[in-house]
Amino acid sequence: MEFRLDLIETKIEFFEASNLKSLEEQIGKAIEVNKALMLDVHAVSHQAVFDPRSEKMRYSAVVHFKLKK
Repeated sequence: MEFRLDLIETKIEFFEASNLKSLEEQIGKAIEVNKALMLDVHAVSHQAVFDPRSEKMRYSAVVHFKLKK
């Protein structure tokens, strides 16, 4: 039996929240989890849009993690 261990080299995660504080908390938790996988934040992209149904802002973010070098 062969045992093989592969590292994740790149990973992209998406987040959505109704306020910025909640979004920041989600991203912070993801950063801590990905540190255990030896992944660092490579890039962050964020956006805010108005949701006409709830008449509130919606915040979203995309975080790109890459393997530590």
